[in-house]
Amino acid sequence: MKISLIKITLLLSLLALAGCGPEETDAELQRLAARAQNVTIIRDDFGVPHIYGKTDADAVFGLLYAQSEDDFNRVEQNYIWATGRLAEVEGEGALYSDLRARLYMTSEEAQQAYAAAPDWLKKLCAAFADGVNYYLATHPQVKPRLLTHFEPWMPMYFSEGSIGGDIESVDLAGIQAFYGEGRALDVLPQQSAEPAGLKEPGGSNGFAISGRLTESGNAMLLINPHTSFFFRSEVHVVSEEGLNAYGAVTWGQFFVYQGFNEHTGWMHTSTYVDFMDDFVEDVFKPDGQAAGQHGDQLPDSHEHGQLMYRYGDETRPVRASEVTLKYKDGESLSERTFTLYHTHHGPVTHMLGDKWVVTRINWDPVHALQQSFTRTKLSDYSEFRKMIDIRTNSSNNTVFADSQGNIAYFHGNFVPRRNAGFDFSQPLDGSDPATDWLGLHEVDELVTLLNPPNGWIQNCNSTPFTAAGEFSPKREDYPAYMAPDPENFRALHAVRVLTGVHGLTLDSLIDLAYDPYLPGFEKLIAGLLEAYDLAGSHFPTLAEPIDVLRNWNLEVSADSVAMTLAHFYGVAYSDKVEGRADAYDLEKIDLINFLGTGTPYDERLQVFSDTVAMLNADFGQWNTPWGEVNRYQRINGDIQQPFDDQAPSLPVGMASGNWGALASFGAKRYPGTKRIYGTTGNSFVAVVEFGDKVRARSMLAGGGSGDPNSVHFADQSQRYVDRQFKDVAYYREDVDKRAERTYHPGD
Repeated sequence: MKISLIKITLLLSLLALAGCGPEETDAELQRLAARAQNVTIIRDDFGVPHIYGKTDADAVFGLLYAQSEDDFNRVEQNYIWATGRLAEVEGEGALYSDLRARLYMTSEEAQQAYAAAPDWLKKLCAAFADGVNYYLATHPQVKPRLLTHFEPWMPMYFSEGSIGGDIESVDLAGIQAFYGEGRALDVLPQQSAEPAGLKEPGGSNGFAISGRLTESGNAMLLINPHTSFFFRSEVHVVSEEGLNAYGAVTWGQFFVYQGFNEHTGWMHTSTYVDFMDDFVEDVFKPDGQAAGQHGDQLPDSHEHGQLMYRYGDETRPVRASEVTLKYKDGESLSERTFTLYHTHHGPVTHMLGDKWVVTRINWDPVHALQQSFTRTKLSDYSEFRKMIDIRTNSSNNTVFADSQGNIAYFHGNFVPRRNAGFDFSQPLDGSDPATDWLGLHEVDELVTLLNPPNGWIQNCNSTPFTAAGEFSPKREDYPAYMAPDPENFRALHAVRVLTGVHGLTLDSLIDLAYDPYLPGFEKLIAGLLEAYDLAGSHFPTLAEPIDVLRNWNLEVSADSVAMTLAHFYGVAYSDKVEGRADAYDLEKIDLINFLGTGTPYDERLQVFSDTVAMLNADFGQWNTPWGEVNRYQRINGDIQQPFDDQAPSLPVGMASGNWGALASFGAKRYPGTKRIYGTTGNSFVAVVEFGDKVRARSMLAGGGSGDPNSVHFADQSQRYVDRQFKDVAYYREDVDKRAERTYHPGD
């Protein structure tokens, strides 16, 4: 085994920083170098890493090394955020994001969880850390913002794969109000400036198609996550222990989150299942007075006695602990120490009136990691169904297909069993034991589907009660908390395009997934036309743009002027009615329909007139084609992308999921821009056909590398705009034919 003197020096430096002595450093160097020889990485013609390892752990080592090669910045960022250290790089405004992470798990608890994990999982976690650390050792030009050494316990903080996961549902403002002791901060991270009514929907689309409806007779799967662009990379990871998974992996995780192996495929869509609850606790001081607002007035538990809370006939002690968080303060670091409070329900996260409130979520990182990795190695529905019994994938639904022809759907996975006498959509009385969770529902009690007679299943972050048309589950058969999900235009669109299909191929499945019709404009535009026909005499300058909309087929395309008019009209009108009493409680689909049918005629026409005036002012003419306005741009590898109307960009003929676009492209204006630029929606997309051999085609927004100097930074950008999918190289002979580079980590 030959290792260059430079590489040895780099490794020695890294390991010295990690606190290793000379003998330990030498042994660690030899161990990492030997592990690298067990891994081969083949980069294909699109830069997709195909990682081959002797063991699953070796494959994980190679996977993290390859991810770090492609975008270490995003790998590091995810762990800075997840482990609660964001304020150390972003300043005091991120303190409450960090505090939220530590409320649910301290670093000591993460280490304890890792120590308690089964040996096979600990090996994968150790391989995760080794892969990133070996990358840093062999790439001295890469300067981490904070994390110079990764630890095996870190994945306990980042165990599920969703964008944000359950924890981001816990409101930061409430945490700041409770733990901030009245101290205001200038910034809370990532507060949206979008109108609440039309904030771009996150989530995804998943279709599973029975072989009865395909040309080949094999089942098919559409994998269509709608995340922020560049949130996941496209990978292929293989071991001699049966791992052979292809798909999208969230930066820094060691399992394919949405993808397929030779026999099974899995697609996750965000769910609205009620999997978390707020418990209002009756906390009181030792003198019997209510605890009230957290702050200096609370007793020091060591000097004045323990805070207590009522639970049935009992009084129980509130668990208090301290955590010290660092934050960037100019060119140095400052610290703040917080006292954290927990009851048996979980951590105190905010107040309701003068009462303390605990937010209980699913937090079981060991089992979540077990489920996430096990899912990638299964060979049929029966094995997949057994895996689902782990029940830790709380924030997602799952659409499934396999090589035996099965298609299936699971609406959520982690669903607490509750007492039917309470409304769990509202805060609960934590002092009443009857409100406690009663364990978890068995999977057979959840909303599920297996091989419905219609031959297709769809979910678009929507109600499961339309997932298979007339053969969908029935709402009355389930508790309200199990499926409160609203309907949306994407799901209505999916049902339309899937009803009556037959003879599908991978290409025609792509056509369905990109169907250009936009059902969200049906009532919105019809209502505008109705208003013009009845009251348009007051707006004579609108005749031409109204005629454009009157002749529109409600399909998006890059050359459509009607699409430009309709989009900006819908966005402007939603912004105008935001917060109005007659629209405030409407679901998004009802809000958009309300704007078309339930508002005054003159109001509709005035909003449209203002929209036309805006287009004339900003683009020189109201009749501007959609592709001139709606753009894809990737200037650099920053996590928060800058946008510039003067820099090169590409026209995009897709639309917002708000309007029912299956191929979603969530775009908006940014400081200094007139054009709108996409940042969310279709990101990684794949269509998969199962049979004697698996076949697949895929698309990744932009490219697989975060380095602007890489050929793979933008090699899929034009293909993304043109909907030109690439063939997936899955079998080794195909990977070898398309190999650009073959190497061991560290070469």
